[in-house]
Amino acid sequence: MELYITVAIIFIGIILFIRDYFSIDTTSIIIMALFIVSGVLSPEEGFSGFNHPATITLGCMFVVSAGIFKSGIIDGLSSKIIRIAKINYIFALMTFCATAAVFSAFINDSAVVAILIPMALVVCRETGISPARLLIPISFSALFGGTCTLIGTSTNLLVSGYAQQSGLEPFGMFDFSLPAICLMAIGLSYIIIVGPILLPKRRSTYEAGFKKEAEKYMAEIQLLPTGDDVDKIIQKSKLANSYKAQILSIKRKHHRVYEINGETVLRGDDLIKILIDPQSLAKLKASSTYLLIGDENVIDVTEEQEGGKEKKSTKDEKMIYEVMIPYGSNIAEKSLQQLNFRNTYYASVLAIRHRKETITQDVAHTILREGDMMLLYASERAISTLNSRKLVVTLSEYQGKKLDYKKAIPALLITAGVVLAAAFNITSILISAMVGSLLLVTTTILKPKEAYKAIEWKVIFMMAGVLSMGKALEKTGGSDIISQFIFENMGSLDPRITLSLIFLLTFLSTNVLSSKASAALMTPIVISLASAMQVSEKPFLIGVMFACSLTFMTPVSYPVNTMVYAPGNYRFRDFLKFGTPLNFIIWLAASFIIPIFFPF
Repeated sequence: MELYITVAIIFIGIILFIRDYFSIDTTSIIIMALFIVSGVLSPEEGFSGFNHPATITLGCMFVVSAGIFKSGIIDGLSSKIIRIAKINYIFALMTFCATAAVFSAFINDSAVVAILIPMALVVCRETGISPARLLIPISFSALFGGTCTLIGTSTNLLVSGYAQQSGLEPFGMFDFSLPAICLMAIGLSYIIIVGPILLPKRRSTYEAGFKKEAEKYMAEIQLLPTGDDVDKIIQKSKLANSYKAQILSIKRKHHRVYEINGETVLRGDDLIKILIDPQSLAKLKASSTYLLIGDENVIDVTEEQEGGKEKKSTKDEKMIYEVMIPYGSNIAEKSLQQLNFRNTYYASVLAIRHRKETITQDVAHTILREGDMMLLYASERAISTLNSRKLVVTLSEYQGKKLDYKKAIPALLITAGVVLAAAFNITSILISAMVGSLLLVTTTILKPKEAYKAIEWKVIFMMAGVLSMGKALEKTGGSDIISQFIFENMGSLDPRITLSLIFLLTFLSTNVLSSKASAALMTPIVISLASAMQVSEKPFLIGVMFACSLTFMTPVSYPVNTMVYAPGNYRFRDFLKFGTPLNFIIWLAASFIIPIFFPF
């Protein structure tokens, strides 16, 4: 009976993952809760994912990655990266691909891609290269780099940790680096040779009208001294309630009112910049309360483009910024209204771009998603706050931080120590990562508060949740039944063919489910299958690792793919067109390469 309940819960989980009713971490916790409530898992077994070695190690590695970024090591290299990339398109492609691959092998790939996107956009704006020809290669290169080490992706840690709990020998830091590097060489060759042919030459979101579309809804009006809204607070004014206008700024007697909220009082002769739909603007124009300034929408010189660059402003002067919501941002999965965004962060959202859809009306009730772009009307101070809290990544301008050698050198030494201690089996990756994260805090490279913020709790909860699926499959014998079915139908085949089919099934499922969910489901199955076939488990486990990470067919298959979707102005078919051939090339290559390094 428990087996049927387990299958039913997993089936429900798959539907929730595919339909995207909830965020991935929420779905994972729902699955875990269902296993506990149904009695399939005890509370101790259900919550064991939170103290799983893979989960704890991942949390520590988030802190180590934060130490690297805080020291400005990557930002310190930005000028060199940008200078080389400006030579021509091929140089740009090779430079960004190599940078993404190398850094993603040791630190969080989402953070690496989040830093490289603004750099790439700088190169694109100054050379005329379409962002669509650079951002997918950056994303795919980060995925290849992540497969090269045990700490490269959370999936690698999850599979290794689960194997260790099953009584198998855990993987070392560089155990599977050689086959991963071979696959990476094939993948990067494909990107550099085929990329210029298959990647779209589409204009950037700015050139395609994202900013210009939002500006159509901007206007400047004057509140007449005899108007009904004089001496009224904004939330009770006709402007906000009858015309549904969003007030961006108020200019009053030659100075601006910067801190605007619902309690701000409107005064006669105020010059008010608003965001309003054309129909409401027509009604407002006909009223006797407000006077529309000019026949066309008015944009202050502080927002105008001068020679392709934003005019310099003071820290409190408001401008238009193009930003992206990165993976793990705390504002994702919430609406602006729920966040009380304007009053909390002192920034107004002019437009939201979700994939290819641009939203300029009713933005307050739109649910924000990771990878979405937003146009913000905000001060430099507000944008700096949003960036420092990792809520957004600024795309409209990029200024690399200065390299802080006092923090960079210790951060590099600590990170090297974490990697080498685990590589030479001095201690486990769990202990070395824990000691490394503690050293970063005790040496004041990171403050304790910064260390807590560095941990992507969404990923931690997702890891803990999906681990319960593997635990339930193993406990109820589901993994043995599935592996026995596979063995009876494919047991007579060459193990290479079986490995190839497992790899194919895994990467296809990862393009629909999350990589962690696929890994949690497939790991106990392949362990049981290898036992039934009386062969080594390692080729199958590495196959699952690689298949879960090397997924290129859709923008939702992996977080970094989602992150480049909007800034690159991509279409869903772009990933299918460029990523599908690469996925099948890697599948065939892995089927031959993995057994060479890990015989059955």
